[in-house]
Amino acid sequence: MRIDIITVLPELMESFMQHSIVKRAQDKGLAEIKLHSLRDYANDKYKTIDDYQYGGGAGMVMMIEPIAKCINQLKSERQYDEIIYMTPDGEPLEQKTLNMLSTYNNIIILAGHYKGVDQRVRDIFVTKEISIGDYVLSGGELPAAVLCDGIVRLIPGVLGDETSALTDSFQDDLLAPPVYTRPEDYQGYKVPDVLLSGNHKAIAEWRHQQAEEKTRKWKSKFKK
Repeated sequence: MRIDIITVLPELMESFMQHSIVKRAQDKGLAEIKLHSLRDYANDKYKTIDDYQYGGGAGMVMMIEPIAKCINQLKSERQYDEIIYMTPDGEPLEQKTLNMLSTYNNIIILAGHYKGVDQRVRDIFVTKEISIGDYVLSGGELPAAVLCDGIVRLIPGVLGDETSALTDSFQDDLLAPPVYTRPEDYQGYKVPDVLLSGNHKAIAEWRHQQAEEKTRKWKSKFKK
């Protein structure tokens, strides 16, 4: 899988791409992630990629021309399944979206900045808009990193345990159950007996029951 990320601040994302699961995926040859500095596609010697908005108002707007030049160059080299724009008013990111995106061959992620992008970028080029929450950050680089991490870890062969990603929270519309490791007793707080029983059927039933209960409480608290 190849992911091309268009950003004003590639240096902000470089460290993220060189660690943990994302680096492992690249080292294994299972994912190829390329950062593209938008200023490399500017039309003037000052590498201008933003301007004042028509009609007045606070905040600068990312210009269409540098973005179009970058996207068109990438599209001339390969076919893309999605061109994704990270924006607070996009579709809320869910596990089912990550599952779908992880099956694609090539995607472009556009990280917004300033007041956002010229609307014509969204009208002409963008095929999907994604939000990681109802709040505003300084730029789309962190949301792009979140999306990238969520996708890459689902690619077969990236995680050590092939079943690990399939048992994560939200994969079956349930939160993951509680998990424990050594010691068995920490200052009177003990691991549930069922997990020490060796009875795999009973453990599976306990985990499912715990997942349902945890999900019910979570929905009643946060999904009103």
